Amino acid sequence: MRNSVTLLVVLFVCQIATTQNYKFGKVSKDELLEKFNPLDSSASATYLYKYRKTFFEYDQDRGFKLITEIHERVKIYNQEGFEYATKAIRLYKSNSAQEKVTVLKAYTYNLTEGKVEDVKLKKDGIFKTEKSRYRNETKFTMPNIKEGSIVEYEYRITSPFYHNVDEFQFQHAIPIKKIEAQFQSPEYYSFKVNVKGYLPVIPKVEKQRDKITFKYKNRYEGGSTSGVKTTYSSSDLEFTKTVSFYNLVNIPALKEEPHVSNINNYRSSVKYELSYVHLPQSTIKYYSTTWEDVVKSIYKNSNFGTELDKSGYYDDDLDALIGTVSDPSKRVALIFDFVKSKVKWNEYYGILTSNGVKKAYKEQVGNVAEINLMLTSMLRYAKLTANPVLVSTRHNGIPLFPTREGYNYVISCVELPTGKVLLDATDKYSSPNILPYRVLNWEGRIIKKDGSSSLVNLYPEENSKNTSSLLVNLSEDGTIEGSYRGVKTNHSALSYREKYNNKNEDDFIEKLENKYKGLEISDFKVTNAVELTKPIMETYKFAKESQADIIGDKMYFSPLFFLRKKENPFKLEKREFPVDFGYPSSNRYRVSIRLPDGYKVESMPKAEAFALPNNLGSFKYILSQNETIMQLLIESKINTPIISSMDYEVLKLYFKQLIEKENQQIVLTKK
Repeated sequence: MRNSVTLLVVLFVCQIATTQNYKFGKVSKDELLEKFNPLDSSASATYLYKYRKTFFEYDQDRGFKLITEIHERVKIYNQEGFEYATKAIRLYKSNSAQEKVTVLKAYTYNLTEGKVEDVKLKKDGIFKTEKSRYRNETKFTMPNIKEGSIVEYEYRITSPFYHNVDEFQFQHAIPIKKIEAQFQSPEYYSFKVNVKGYLPVIPKVEKQRDKITFKYKNRYEGGSTSGVKTTYSSSDLEFTKTVSFYNLVNIPALKEEPHVSNINNYRSSVKYELSYVHLPQSTIKYYSTTWEDVVKSIYKNSNFGTELDKSGYYDDDLDALIGTVSDPSKRVALIFDFVKSKVKWNEYYGILTSNGVKKAYKEQVGNVAEINLMLTSMLRYAKLTANPVLVSTRHNGIPLFPTREGYNYVISCVELPTGKVLLDATDKYSSPNILPYRVLNWEGRIIKKDGSSSLVNLYPEENSKNTSSLLVNLSEDGTIEGSYRGVKTNHSALSYREKYNNKNEDDFIEKLENKYKGLEISDFKVTNAVELTKPIMETYKFAKESQADIIGDKMYFSPLFFLRKKENPFKLEKREFPVDFGYPSSNRYRVSIRLPDGYKVESMPKAEAFALPNNLGSFKYILSQNETIMQLLIESKINTPIISSMDYEVLKLYFKQLIEKENQQIVLTKK
């Protein structure tokens, strides 16, 4: 019966989706009366309609330009959905060329006394800002937003960057009732189509005829009596264009899940990437079609390969630094630390230099490419085998197909007798093979001088260790006092240094106390905060009330106290995405508990050990006692940064067992 009802709801919603009027401004009372999405009652908002058309338009003075027309209608159910009343439009720019928004119109609709009331977006609600040297933003917030409102807007983007077609996204964080989209490309531009995600997205493709009309104005002398005359003429150039139509209904929300590197990696979408251009009476200009093409085009760029060959700006400094050092590992360490201290990262990403390595060295500031291409050049100057590595950062996604646009970052790789060493000199707390977290994203592509390339794993092989030791005095009223000592290595240490060194210590301590909900911390100390070759160490004394439940003459408490995990991060029944922990890790807890006078142990958790299959992870719990002291040892490991979605169920069970074990209680009773 339930399945029949569900089917009827789906059919009803599909019928509404196909009969609804999506013409701009034709918002219905039924849409305004809708209290929730029938197929997802948890949704705070829903796209009732999304329309996009991207096509080429010819300008007789400037040639082809890329046009994108957008029309969206959004239903807002509650206050959580108010964020969808604000729209931010990213606009790219390069030197004097830039994308622009035109023909923007927008309305908010509400139902007032049974009538549809609309409020127009005014100019003072539109804000244009420069976000960086490469990007502008046009942003607007709709007026008169209430629970139940509908917002609707249309705009047009004109872009001179015909080679860069924004991805067609068919899935968002809220459901979509209907999508219509189309992409038109003239026969002169050939595009590859890259599809990702789990939704079946199949376009209807047609060939259509079109034409460009060229207009001419001619002036000539008409003779001594008639003066200058002007004539007008025109001619048409016919061509074929390819049109891809997309029509989808009832697309479910793509919801964030814990330990996902970038949800966009799994968003159903289509990316059109320019393969080649063949204009009339011109030779073919190829863009990326294979990884070999991508690598060659990047390396030949004057803002990449040419920058690697420059050395005159640093040779004297480098000779003085490594002139007496012959050991390759020591040379790498000296050069790496020199670049980190010499040039500060301006927080601009990119695989190409902006102002050049020489200027970055002189002014001691540069983007990612300037810093790490400089590093690679210096390593080569020191007679080491070093090459740049193209990377797509975590927020940029995974380059699944041959593409220049897929990479937004570059690091350095040096080959030593002990193996490959990956380096990123933009982060002052990174060290050899300990890359910033933003870089830990599957694989990078090494580019060599001969134009060849190969893949390299960006994830570390060695576990990052986090060891916590507690000495605890438990009082008969349930209060605990004691001391804590934590030791962190590798990425755990890097993460801690970034948080601690970039924050006022008092604020850092306050945040730590709030994390553990009422923990009182004193004698706080951090050792090796900037000594990257040593583990970082954190020590403090603590006190916390109400850490045991006292019922009659018995006392109940978890021996891990405030450090125990309380909630399983994995709650979904099924998961389509792999679980990305970022790096392999191991956690060890050693807890020594002095029992309150007059109490003895009545019962305590048993020792236990369990593991994930294929050595993916393991957990061990050992608790021992003597007359007045209890000793707890917990070891948990995740031995791989990525766990397949096929192993999700066993991973979820593993964490369920781990949390249950950490929350098991010791029972004391009065002697």
